[in-house]
Amino acid sequence: MKPSKTSKAWMQEHLNDEYVKRAQKEGYRARAAYKLLEIDEKDKLIKPGMTVVDLGSTPGSWSQVAVQRLKGQGRVIALDILEMHPIPGVEFICGDFREESVLQQLESSLNNKLVDLVISDMAPNMSGLKDVDQAGASYLTELALDFCQQWLKPGGHFLVKVFIGSGFDDIVKQMRSQFEKVVTRKPKASRDRSSEVYLLGLHRKP
Repeated sequence: MKPSKTSKAWMQEHLNDEYVKRAQKEGYRARAAYKLLEIDEKDKLIKPGMTVVDLGSTPGSWSQVAVQRLKGQGRVIALDILEMHPIPGVEFICGDFREESVLQQLESSLNNKLVDLVISDMAPNMSGLKDVDQAGASYLTELALDFCQQWLKPGGHFLVKVFIGSGFDDIVKQMRSQFEKVVTRKPKASRDRSSEVYLLGLHRKP
């Protein structure tokens, strides 16, 4: 099958992308690493000694950043529906976060200890139908918020990828009820034309 003009253009843009080049040079598995690095520079989320849960982790660039910032002190537990090549210092669970059995596996790995930070770069498989994709993305965010309600310690933080569109205001509202402060971040590595932004819930309310 001949590649379409769109996929050729995407490939060209991807190969010329400064963040793709930097990731290859600096050993990160994806350009997404620079989104978390920029947010962490600004908001100082990851500190040694923390337990960090990385939802939607594959290929693993956010887990790489988390491990580096923990400096050998703390835990990173990563989860994704797709396999992830091992990263030293990262405990990985392969499974669908929407399934109860996978959630239980994640919860049991915590040994009844609350976590300091939940980071989520999860996105549904995109169908190209805006309303369907938006609903799928909102559902994943709500599941991550439910997880925070159970397992994020008071004062802990939550960083999640969301898409501007229907349901966005509801998510902000839900987060405001759980966190002292909710801010929006659009890192430079996030493409301008993309409707993705990151919501950051700071200091979970007791």
